[in-house]
Amino acid sequence: MPIFEFQCDKCEHEFEELVLRRDEAVLCPRCGSDAPRRLMSSFAVTGAARKVKASSCGSCHASPGKCSGCGSH
Repeated sequence: MPIFEFQCDKCEHEFEELVLRRDEAVLCPRCGSDAPRRLMSSFAVTGAARKVKASSCGSCHASPGKCSGCGSH
């Protein structure tokens, strides 16, 4: 499910919201403003990098720390 991070330009409140359609209106839960801006999600960026790195040998996800298959962390 697409959960996005937003910040309200009016009250600067940061919040997450489930958005099913691109044209769906998102309101700030604190002040009700209808124009929050979408933030870059740090989880999506680091999560994608880990997934790519972890799939390099296929066994990286099996144990934390140094991988016995490829030697990466």
